[in-house]
Amino acid sequence: MPSDLIVVHCSQLVTLAGPGLGIIEDGAMLVREGRIERVGTRAEVKSHAGSRCEVVDAGGRVVMPGFVDAHTHLVFAGHRASEFEQRCSGATYQQIAAAGGGIRETVRATRAASEEELTKATRQHIDWMLRGGTTTAEVKSGYGLSFDEEEKMLRVVRRLSGVGALRLVPTFLGAHDIPDEYRNRRGAYLDLIVNEMIPHFAATRLAEYCDAFCEEGVFTIGETRRIFEAAHAHGLGRRLHADQLSNCGGALLAAELHAATADHLEQTDAAGIAALAEAAVQPVLLPGSVFALGLQHYPDARAMIDAGLAVVLATDFNPGSSPIPSMPFILSLACAQMKMTPAEAIAAATINAARSLGREASIGSLEPGKLADFAIHNCTDYREIVYWIGVESANAVWIGGRRVYQR
Repeated sequence: MPSDLIVVHCSQLVTLAGPGLGIIEDGAMLVREGRIERVGTRAEVKSHAGSRCEVVDAGGRVVMPGFVDAHTHLVFAGHRASEFEQRCSGATYQQIAAAGGGIRETVRATRAASEEELTKATRQHIDWMLRGGTTTAEVKSGYGLSFDEEEKMLRVVRRLSGVGALRLVPTFLGAHDIPDEYRNRRGAYLDLIVNEMIPHFAATRLAEYCDAFCEEGVFTIGETRRIFEAAHAHGLGRRLHADQLSNCGGALLAAELHAATADHLEQTDAAGIAALAEAAVQPVLLPGSVFALGLQHYPDARAMIDAGLAVVLATDFNPGSSPIPSMPFILSLACAQMKMTPAEAIAAATINAARSLGREASIGSLEPGKLADFAIHNCTDYREIVYWIGVESANAVWIGGRRVYQR
């Protein structure tokens, strides 16, 4: 059981409660049995702490909610450094994929790895995320592309969800690509996803959400609609890779089907943004993949914010298009390249992200009753988390009132 604790000497306690960031100068926070009991100034909170309460001195640093990374591919084996080198020499993501690389390269490595090897690799990825202050991550399968291998990936997610190092939210992404053995039998693979994988992973609760890569050359609008209708029928939430490389109507489909999120959206136009706003589908923007692929066209975050959408920022951490586990770096990209303000970026990576996962009642802000998931950052002003580009800013991280990382 986590000990009761009081966090004091915060230069800024960034609560994300109410409008704006809810900053409390010289803030303090009381935690009992893993949940937040009280927030306020040090003078307001300190008198409520008992004699056995552990004192956590923030040392004049910023304290804020743990980042909620709402789009990751955390579980995989191997790396694709050779493809990174190819892109440095001018090859495109599509050219590499057409030659048998890309997602299929990671599928081969992940299939060859044992569950133990995959768990070990994922633990390292989790460690990288903790250093940036992430406390919750949505995790997609999608590098197995067969019943047994997708199940193996989702078992790893379940296995690591209980160790207290990171809160994990599992998403089934069997529709990430067509596996080699089904290249000439697309219909048979779709049948496998719809008739076997989705019912099983929903019934066993190995997955909470279902995702699909709706893109030219991958899964069509019609195929994606069929997958999502099956997911909905079996009680899975829906998140969609939409309009990443082309404007193929993914945002419009996400709006039509009332998906929880539409992710990427680099190529989405004004009509797609309006449809998302009308349907209240949250956009999950992934500037790391634009950066890592050497592209220039970032999603139109300003238009989405102006349309009233609760924008989410996430890493898209994966071995190919976004080998970036750092949320602070993603926030820096969002501010520099998409002209989001530091306050907007932090909200997008905390409370907005928690809402996209249906967890805004328990995480994403520092409020009484919520889980004590927070980080102490090595700075005195919250804007420094975005300003110092590439710095691992977290000094210490707590999940459920238990310290899981200390620099």
